[in-house]
Amino acid sequence: MSVDRLPPIAEADLTPAQAAAKEALLGGARGVFQGPFIPLLRNPALLGRVEKLGAYLRYESPLPGRIREFAILVVARAYSQQVEWAIHQPLALQEGVRPLVVAAIAEGRRPELMPEDEAVTWEFLAELETHRSVSDGTYARAVRQFGEAGMLDLVAIAGYYGLLGLVMNTARTQAPDGARLPPLS
Repeated sequence: MSVDRLPPIAEADLTPAQAAAKEALLGGARGVFQGPFIPLLRNPALLGRVEKLGAYLRYESPLPGRIREFAILVVARAYSQQVEWAIHQPLALQEGVRPLVVAAIAEGRRPELMPEDEAVTWEFLAELETHRSVSDGTYARAVRQFGEAGMLDLVAIAGYYGLLGLVMNTARTQAPDGARLPPLS
């Protein structure tokens, strides 16, 4: 197991800016200080801005909770991000993503027999990940399914959770106990 490069900072060692950023996060919708926020605490100004975007995407986006969590799992798999998977896999199941769909995502393959909104999300995110863009047809399907604002939220989920994946993969942030992603073959 690799060593966490940016582990939690002891309360006594926090700068005033770090303590304020941590307190603000704990006072928000999340109420818990974990995952990407541990390494991001080294840059409290960045942490605050990142957290605000994440709070919007998780708690205020007009996308249905099932689609948000489905999309987060797809991005977590793309980055082999164990922390995000451990946090969001149970949430996706609670929101109604079927266990067989979650298992397929974990294995790195396209799930079979998805509802139309999940299939549109999968195709949109797969193209975005592969090509860093989407075709006209995929774009039109996403806009028909979710509207322009919802389509933009899918883009933002890909970017936001990609950023968190990069932060935690660089920091080697340790995953909490819980669901684990298998290695890709």
